[in-house]
Amino acid sequence: MAEPEFTATGVRIGKRLRSLTRAGKVRISGGRLELLTSYGTEIDSAPVQAVRASKPWFAPEDKALADLNGKRYLLTLGDHDPAPGEPGPPAARRFIEAVRKAAGRNR
Repeated sequence: MAEPEFTATGVRIGKRLRSLTRAGKVRISGGRLELLTSYGTEIDSAPVQAVRASKPWFAPEDKALADLNGKRYLLTLGDHDPAPGEPGPPAARRFIEAVRKAAGRNR
């Protein structure tokens, strides 16, 4: 199995005003983006080319939006990248860059 291109754990995943998980996982692997619960159950997944990732207006640095299969998810990642070797979720900016890179879009 190939190494994932991007993985973030401890991610709060919500849909509109409803929280789906407070300690979920976001993974980009094999050309797919997967949103998982803390137990590893799949919330949603889609090919990276069909995903739109962006930063919401007027939101803190730790928030990102992901549009998958016609549904919009609000992801709360870490507000800064953890130090090398330290656990913790990466910044939302890194997630957005990873989606664009995996989809072959530059900017």
